[in-house]
Amino acid sequence: MSHEVIDRSAQASAVPNRTALGGQVRDGATLDGQVLWTGDHYNEGIGRDDIFDKLREECGVFGVFGHPDAAGLSYYGLHALQHRGEESSGICTVDTDNGNAFNYHRGMGLVKEVFDKDKLDMLKGDRSIGHVRYSTSGSSQLGNAQPLIFRYRDGDLGVATNGNIVNAPEIRHELEMSGSIFQTSSDTEVIAHLIARSSKDFETAAKEALQRIVGGFAFLIMTNEKMIVASDPNGLRPLAMARLGDAYVFSSETCAFETIGAEYVRDVQPGELLVLDANGIRTDRYAKIERRATCAMEYIYFARPDSDINGINIHSARKRMGRQLATEAFVDADVVTGVPDSSISAAIGFAEQTGIPYELGLIKNKYTGRTFIQPSQELREKGVKMKLSAVRKVVEGKRVVMIDDSIVRGTTSRRIVNLLREAGATEVHVRITSPPFKNPCYYGIDTPDRKELIASYRTVEEIRQEINADSLSFLSDDGFVDSVGGNDGAYNRGMCLACFDNDYPTPVNEESDKSCSC
Repeated sequence: MSHEVIDRSAQASAVPNRTALGGQVRDGATLDGQVLWTGDHYNEGIGRDDIFDKLREECGVFGVFGHPDAAGLSYYGLHALQHRGEESSGICTVDTDNGNAFNYHRGMGLVKEVFDKDKLDMLKGDRSIGHVRYSTSGSSQLGNAQPLIFRYRDGDLGVATNGNIVNAPEIRHELEMSGSIFQTSSDTEVIAHLIARSSKDFETAAKEALQRIVGGFAFLIMTNEKMIVASDPNGLRPLAMARLGDAYVFSSETCAFETIGAEYVRDVQPGELLVLDANGIRTDRYAKIERRATCAMEYIYFARPDSDINGINIHSARKRMGRQLATEAFVDADVVTGVPDSSISAAIGFAEQTGIPYELGLIKNKYTGRTFIQPSQELREKGVKMKLSAVRKVVEGKRVVMIDDSIVRGTTSRRIVNLLREAGATEVHVRITSPPFKNPCYYGIDTPDRKELIASYRTVEEIRQEINADSLSFLSDDGFVDSVGGNDGAYNRGMCLACFDNDYPTPVNEESDKSCSC
């Protein structure tokens, strides 16, 4: 049928002038009877069973248009975005010297594990889209690794996205009922089917497809001839543009531009559609700007401190959060320490505002990755010390202010508080640089259901008791908004605070499955 979308990874060998580098997976392994990892690959489900119940971003995108080493730049760009997804990565290029042929490789694991020099050398072309992914429950498989690559009537189609399509289940059901056959469980595939089914040209089809979907997303869509870059109408997920010589570069975060020496130009605006082809770049719109609502958790937790979002530096914003928290919830103490890594900036701000010395009271072991040997529950509880250590000489006999970015289920905070107490802290006062996290996210953050969010059913005092802290305070909504800054005239200064105030910028169905995302 003319609208059929075919997953090319399964049949690339039958298509001439195309290269699909293998994505072989491994079985679970044992050593002397010990389970080393379970599932088909080592990083399967990374983060979901972590000792720390922190929130998880689900992906990051990186694109290059007009540079002879597009794949190499994408490799370094994705490496800079690795914190946004550690389970899989992929790069797709267009080789304009070889009939605009698609070349691609996707694999499970970190960027440095998926790609080596030989694989990058085979990804020839001056255009590329790349992706790093953290999957939600039930979707950890190579078939869902992005970019998703398809063959349709007009040639090749590659799609990479950061975010979540809220109405994907409804659209998917509609498409399946009319004959579409889906190859993955990723909602990103929905837009490929919508484009493929359209009888209109690629640009128009893409625009109409984007108009049908609801959610928070940043899309890079590539054919043999063109690349389309688009942000959702609310600007929920970040997406920025830069220049490197004559080339255009796109990234979920600006920190990736610094890695490759590109010069930041601007953020891609909500509802904006950028079209790049042999004639250059054109700006269009597929939707008007709705309520500007950049995800608050990007500022609080997800983005790297050296990134800027909407012109706001993340490190500086977090320092201001710490200062504001010190003003709202001062406590007399001996040392201030931050939970690595996202809370360090805020802890510095808290210390500067109060005059209490900032110390490295907690050290993160960056090399543990997923728990290598599946431990017993007893060892698992002790395993917190594999990933985080208290510096006894810093906290022993001291009243400690522990700064963290959020409390999800409460288990992480309790473990860290107890870690500090075991190291000799006489008091542990917890200060959180966000308001209480009460509501699930539907826009591309892997969050528990509402009933699992401790702030949704317990008071601050009850949470304090649960985490074994001497005192507990959260940053106020107004304090957070003022700390970040942004557009004075916009609602919430252009941020989405739904996880705090239950005011979602788009319609959401709380009964829907949040886990189908990118």
